[in-house]
Amino acid sequence: MASSPRRTVILDTSAFVAGFDPFSIGEEQYTVPLVKEELDKTSALRAKLELAEESGKVKIKTPQEPFLNEAKASAKTVGDTFFLSATDHQVLALALELRNGGCSPLIATDDYSIQNVAKQLGIEFAPLITFGIRRRLQWIRYCPACHERYPADYGSRTCRVCGTELKRKPLKNQPP
Repeated sequence: MASSPRRTVILDTSAFVAGFDPFSIGEEQYTVPLVKEELDKTSALRAKLELAEESGKVKIKTPQEPFLNEAKASAKTVGDTFFLSATDHQVLALALELRNGGCSPLIATDDYSIQNVAKQLGIEFAPLITFGIRRRLQWIRYCPACHERYPADYGSRTCRVCGTELKRKPLKNQPP
């Protein structure tokens, strides 16, 4: 009988901000170096992560470049490129790398863009203090002042017509 892939949990910064306790679960846990950098050096959240790291409860790992490229390509496909930080890309890439290594990754995050790209990649996620997304979202960017519309991967943060900062919203009638 073949065993099922071992469950691993990848922790995003929002997991720590939401109060997630790495000592509360038995699964193997990972995060990326940039998550540690995002937590203030003097905060209790950073201390919790460092304690979990020192005890071996959380492993900090930098994902390999091919997985980072795959995560970025997927983010571009669903239109989340401009809304993901370098940290977010690394979290997604680490989940891909762990899946490629035979694990069953689950990303603990309240970040909707991470959830959206994870859904696109077929990676499970668990929101902590939000409801999370129910279906994959395809975004469109728009100008709230003149209502000009742009594709999600439009190369500027401002409207070419009036110069107002662009916002985003999901396209309607999207596939699940």
